[in-house]
Amino acid sequence: MRIEVTVRPNARVARVVSCGDGEYRVDVDVPALHGRANERLLEILAEHFQVRRWQIQILRGTMSREKLIEISHIVV
Repeated sequence: MRIEVTVRPNARVARVVSCGDGEYRVDVDVPALHGRANERLLEILAEHFQVRRWQIQILRGTMSREKLIEISHIVV
């Protein structure tokens, strides 16, 4: 599954807000320094979608607030 994400770094509370049609806004509770916000974003999304952290990756936008994220659902 692929989703479009707008990231808001340095927020007071970490949360995921659905904007509809596969678009989400994610408030990240760390500053955007040295990749910390990206790593925290992936942790927040993993918890929200109930998958493991390694099942989520940033496909586009590592240096931008607008990102394309892929979430792999492994079925056994």
